[in-house]
Amino acid sequence: MCGRYAATANPDELTLEFEVDDDRTAEPARSVLANPQSPPPGTPDHNMAPTKQAPVVLTRAPRGDDADSPRRQLRLLTWGLVPSWSKDPKSGVRMINARAESVLDKPAYAKAAARRRCLVPAAGWYEWQASPTATDAKGKPLKQPFYTSRADGDVCAFAGLYEFWRDPAVTEPEDPAAWLTTFTILTTEAEPGLDRIHDRQPLVLDRDDWAAWLDPALTDTAAVAALLEPRAPGRFAAHPVSRAVSSNRSNGPQLIEPEDPANLRGVVDPMTGEIIGPPT
Repeated sequence: MCGRYAATANPDELTLEFEVDDDRTAEPARSVLANPQSPPPGTPDHNMAPTKQAPVVLTRAPRGDDADSPRRQLRLLTWGLVPSWSKDPKSGVRMINARAESVLDKPAYAKAAARRRCLVPAAGWYEWQASPTATDAKGKPLKQPFYTSRADGDVCAFAGLYEFWRDPAVTEPEDPAAWLTTFTILTTEAEPGLDRIHDRQPLVLDRDDWAAWLDPALTDTAAVAALLEPRAPGRFAAHPVSRAVSSNRSNGPQLIEPEDPANLRGVVDPMTGEIIGPPT
């Protein structure tokens, strides 16, 4: 967790929503994918998966400008953090999430947590609930995907970290392939109700915290730690969705629509704890 989410907005919408100064999503950026990304980077994607390039909001001082004039940027970054000291980008596949409780202490994340924080825009995210009563053909607990979004209909802004990795094999520093820019999503303990789906959830920041989280001048550990604290419960709503989302080849707005109750087997209602559908 979080291993899939819905990024349904286009860059123009995100530029307005997050008060972005510079939309840099059209700039060439290195990808780790062997085949072209589908849907293309920067377009709505209802099944965002690790290793894809996704829109991310961050604040940096433009090249050649005074360091005291940072600007809020929208960029396409690869999901799966690759620390600058990595020998190759393969580690990013394992570092799609970072635990908020320990991110300031872990060597792989500490420097980024202090200076390279970002927001990951999302409409909502997916998580798979293991049924306590129903099993699949192999006798393992049947897993039902759920979609979770803000109950007030607002955008989700996941707390994230980003890193730059320099490929030593590319000798020309201006070559877009010389640099790989990656991100990870911070997770925290799931709030009551959502913990019936999974024990972790993304750390979703409220609008009042966006500016502080993006501020590269905020390096005080205690101040950063305060932003990592769990929020009050009750901000989200969740519903079961089609198992089609389990395939990374599936996409489209139908993935976030509620599943027909007739197709549910041994699903636990996250709000009431009641079992929905036949147990087997």
